[in-house]
Amino acid sequence: MKDLRVDTSAQPGAGTSPGRPAPASVLAAGSASVLAVGGLAWAAGAADWLAHPGFRAWQTICVAVTVQALPFLILGTLISGAVNAFVPAHAFSKALPRNPVLAVPVASAAGIVLPGCECASVPVAGSLIRRGVTPAAAFAFLLSAPAVNPIVLASTAVAFPGKPEMVAARLIASLATSAAMGWLWLRLGRSEWLRMPARHTGHQQGHSRWEEFRLGFQHDFLHAGGFLVLGAMAAATFNVTVPRSVLDTFSGSPWMSVLFLAGLAIVLAVCSEADAFVAASLTGFSPTARLTFMVVGPMVDVKLIALQAGTFGRSFAGRFSAATSVVAIVCSALVGWWLL
Repeated sequence: MKDLRVDTSAQPGAGTSPGRPAPASVLAAGSASVLAVGGLAWAAGAADWLAHPGFRAWQTICVAVTVQALPFLILGTLISGAVNAFVPAHAFSKALPRNPVLAVPVASAAGIVLPGCECASVPVAGSLIRRGVTPAAAFAFLLSAPAVNPIVLASTAVAFPGKPEMVAARLIASLATSAAMGWLWLRLGRSEWLRMPARHTGHQQGHSRWEEFRLGFQHDFLHAGGFLVLGAMAAATFNVTVPRSVLDTFSGSPWMSVLFLAGLAIVLAVCSEADAFVAASLTGFSPTARLTFMVVGPMVDVKLIALQAGTFGRSFAGRFSAATSVVAIVCSALVGWWLL
């Protein structure tokens, strides 16, 4: 019997949904729309607005935050790609205790060995989860790595000369917060809150390990880089729009100063290697409030929330960031009351 099947591979529109334009058409239409909007804005006086000192300041801050964080994002994605391609999956199960409750503080303490900021810790934590590490331990590492590594502690000592108690307070409060959040996720976390990008892990047949490393680095860097830019734009917006007089309003109250500097750390998004110098410059605030600024900032800020949303999903980022803020403020207040 004659085969009546028809080859549709060469027919127009094959491989696309009915009524859906081809990708080239979508790209052309989008480009035309962007050019049209840009032309209208320019005709309406956008040139004068772009030359405004406020916009210039916003642009400078946005670029500065991005450039400051970019080297550490590259470091993190390099480590993430190397872990994915070269490190056997069983290595992590051997390095951490099998009991998840014990694995959390070990992972938290392991954050000391990574000299990077929060931009580096997010892709590394994502790679650890893909390689079989319990999420609770990976999240403890995510929070501790940018807060307790040697570079951060050294910069804190330089920013607060003659005050070793500030360095000790930052170390203890940060470790306590990261471990507490790991245990909290272990107790209350749900797998449906975690939405990680679909990407293969480990070595694939037919691919060299260096090719796997390149693909993993490229994926993580491009995925996280866009969210880093969004976070930098949010931080720049706050810096430009909030007047300096607002800072003086909150510095008089001990509790309001703690809460205000916690919120300021979230929106300023200063890299953890530099935030101690910002905290030291806030001389009108109490030592405990400045400690809170240094503990909250590396764990919760606008660019970190954006990076977490891009890596683990918005549902996770909202819940985890809110809980981390509360735990970090409480730990900072208790440690500050004890040591400072």
